[in-house]
Amino acid sequence: MRSPTTGLLAVVALAMLLSVGASAQSAEIEGVQFPDSYEVEGAAFDLSCVGVLRYMVFIKGYVAALYLGKGATPENVLGDVPKRLVIHYLHAIKAEQFAEATNKGVGGNVDAATFDRLRPHIDQLNRLYEDVAVGDQYSLTYVPGRGTELALNGHAKGTIAGAEFAAAIFAVWLGPQPLDISLRDQLLGCS
Repeated sequence: MRSPTTGLLAVVALAMLLSVGASAQSAEIEGVQFPDSYEVEGAAFDLSCVGVLRYMVFIKGYVAALYLGKGATPENVLGDVPKRLVIHYLHAIKAEQFAEATNKGVGGNVDAATFDRLRPHIDQLNRLYEDVAVGDQYSLTYVPGRGTELALNGHAKGTIAGAEFAAAIFAVWLGPQPLDISLRDQLLGCS
């Protein structure tokens, strides 16, 4: 007969393995492998953490990985520091849906004056979106002094200048009013 302590130890060990797996050099989540690092135009990014977005509790929308560059931490991720967010889609999504989510997400994390000031940048990003199919990946990569690059499946779509824009767009996932609190907490919970 197993003691209650043995069961508790097994649960604790499993939790430790899962948390190590999520923050180790490379990570696999929902069958998607994220590499331990990226290099973009000479800027190096190390995997910080991964997470899964769920909606209606059981449906998995996408998995994501947060990469941090030199000087970036989960605590200052919305500052003028290098960062990269990679999102692997588990469902097809239309370009218009990305634009709607971007407008709502930025609007929920900045005041009206900042939103108005960033509107041209937001519109520029919204024009870059394409429909995605299952298995496609969008990435947002911010390098201070260069701007935020949107790429689809590793192909750059365009770059939008400004640290203020980068903070606003990354806040859609990582800010005080993210699209999904659980995903934000997963992405910022490792380091």
